[in-house]
Amino acid sequence: MVKIQDKVQIIPLGGLGEIGKNMTVFRYGDDIILVDAGLMFPEDDMLGIDLVIPDISYLLENKDKIKGIFLTHGHEDHIGALPYVLKQIDVPVYGTVLTLGILKGRLKENGVSSQNLVAIKPGDKVRAGIFKMDFVRVNHSIPDAVAITIITPIGIIIHTGDFKFDQTPVDGQITQFNKFVEYGDKGVLALLADSTNAEHPGFTPSEKVVGQTFDDEFRYAKGRIIIATFSSNVHRIQQVIDSAVRYKRKVAVIGRSMVNVVNISKELAYLNIPDGVLIDIDEANNYKADQIVIITTGSQGEPMSALTRMAMSDHRKVDIIPGDTVIISATPIPGNEKLVSRTIDHLYKLGADVVYEKSNGVHVSGHASQEEIKLMHNLVRPKYFIPVHGEYRHLIKHAGLAKDLGMPKENIVIAENGNVIELTRNSLAITGKITSGKVLVDGLGVGDVGNIVLRDRRQLSQDGIMIVVVTMDKENCQVVSGPDIVSRGFVYVREAEDLMEEARDKVQVALDKCGDEGVSEWTAIKSTVRESLGRFLYEKTGRRPMILPIIMEI
Repeated sequence: MVKIQDKVQIIPLGGLGEIGKNMTVFRYGDDIILVDAGLMFPEDDMLGIDLVIPDISYLLENKDKIKGIFLTHGHEDHIGALPYVLKQIDVPVYGTVLTLGILKGRLKENGVSSQNLVAIKPGDKVRAGIFKMDFVRVNHSIPDAVAITIITPIGIIIHTGDFKFDQTPVDGQITQFNKFVEYGDKGVLALLADSTNAEHPGFTPSEKVVGQTFDDEFRYAKGRIIIATFSSNVHRIQQVIDSAVRYKRKVAVIGRSMVNVVNISKELAYLNIPDGVLIDIDEANNYKADQIVIITTGSQGEPMSALTRMAMSDHRKVDIIPGDTVIISATPIPGNEKLVSRTIDHLYKLGADVVYEKSNGVHVSGHASQEEIKLMHNLVRPKYFIPVHGEYRHLIKHAGLAKDLGMPKENIVIAENGNVIELTRNSLAITGKITSGKVLVDGLGVGDVGNIVLRDRRQLSQDGIMIVVVTMDKENCQVVSGPDIVSRGFVYVREAEDLMEEARDKVQVALDKCGDEGVSEWTAIKSTVRESLGRFLYEKTGRRPMILPIIMEI
């Protein structure tokens, strides 16, 4: 019989079967720690939604047991939910200096205190309840990324976070291979590892490949250079600045998130920018076109981003002009391909030369490909394995790589968000499920938009709405005035007067029927009107607009 203290529960609240909102719970008895607390961006069918964060019901039910939150790096899909989590849970948050620098900005925007943030560096050891954490430097597309070693009474667990093995990193800080080997020699009970690129054979190229491409583009560009990339990719920004210095160009930064990250990284010495290189965008007109580089957001074609506004000739300070070279230094996130393609088309129409193909060397991934994943497994040599950080097919592929390396099938668990995975010295299995899922953030509302509201938004976006207004006498349920019909997004009323008149007649017939049958409940009358009008409109148009009857009493 396994005692409660002889097992660790591992509970993913996000990041499995999806890209984003990474969050994992580790529990031993009454001690809980959390690794990462990220967000994801809305899917196409989440109309009007700004952000998606994990459901933290389990954490709120056990908030007195949580000893700390530990962050692997500063990307939004790993820290973006913290402004919402920390409003409800008051615990220490541990992360590297740049990670916490970016997080402080997010917390400030949301009016959340930063007093619980604790800076750590690779090699530091932190105790949180029964758990002891050690931080191991890894490479990723943002500096200061770490894997987290979790030392528990039953054995060592390693969570890689997002990683790649870059032999020539821009900042010279290579992965601490020796630390992984040391823990592998001690014996690692379980490994949780990044699966994002588990489908990609070979090795992920070094970030320095992009720097060489920038150099080539800078050498031949005759006019301005505009580079769009992720604001968090500090190493790439550094390489843009290095090339700008080499070719005697000034650098302007636009896009709110880009400006914030550049300022934070410069302040914390993660960016080396010589004096006089960085200028305000308003000063750019004081220089010739071939003396300017603009670093901007918008590599994903986001409608409100700086690059998209430029492409649509809608930016207040920058117009695309013939001769500009625009470099999109990113690959489209799945679902964003159309937005990116549209932006590229508009840039070409305005006369820009656009460099965007990954094959041109303008982008490399921050995630390990198959050979690096195998190397991580061989360094750590875990007894048990849980693939994390990826869509379901990525988890399956990663599990296949572990089997190829000789791990028994029964020692691998492919889990879903909300699964309770129990780890003992001699077993790994899914033993239960807790409440998990997606909490939708819309404006200032967190979780107040659910499936029913989204269904209504989808219907409104597809077929529009018809509002039926009737004034009735409450005493005898007689129609005093109306019915009046207002249509939005269904038909153009001036060109469909006959249809609207017929619709009005159908509503009148339905109201008369209610009167004849003695129906006096407003709810029943509304339902009859909705059904009758809906049936008629579908027969006439093949569309199902939302029908909203409004009864006014006198």
